[in-house]
Amino acid sequence: MFKGLGGLGGLGDMSKMMKAAQEMQAKLGQMQEDLARVQVTGVSGAGLVKATATAKGDLVGLDIDPSIFRPEDKEVVEDLILAAIKEAQAKAAETSKAEMAKMTEALGLPPDIKLPF
Repeated sequence: MFKGLGGLGGLGDMSKMMKAAQEMQAKLGQMQEDLARVQVTGVSGAGLVKATATAKGDLVGLDIDPSIFRPEDKEVVEDLILAAIKEAQAKAAETSKAEMAKMTEALGLPPDIKLPF
């Protein structure tokens, strides 16, 4: 009756796989929540501009040293702001990738697997 399913033992394996998938999904959800709380900071202009983002890449803060607010430096200030934001986003991507690698390793999955599926 259950020939196509590999016998009754196959159903037990399927149950284990489903449970493992549910556990992985729960861990992935927790990791996403954790990444939303982790903050990284990108800096440009020797610290004159700092951009802070979550590890998910959401910009949450911008700190600009008041010494750079001169009308003739407008373009320089804009470039420094963009550079700080880009650095914060790059750090966020690195942090997210590192956390994902830790999770996949803990689950015994290949390090280059793409999650979520």
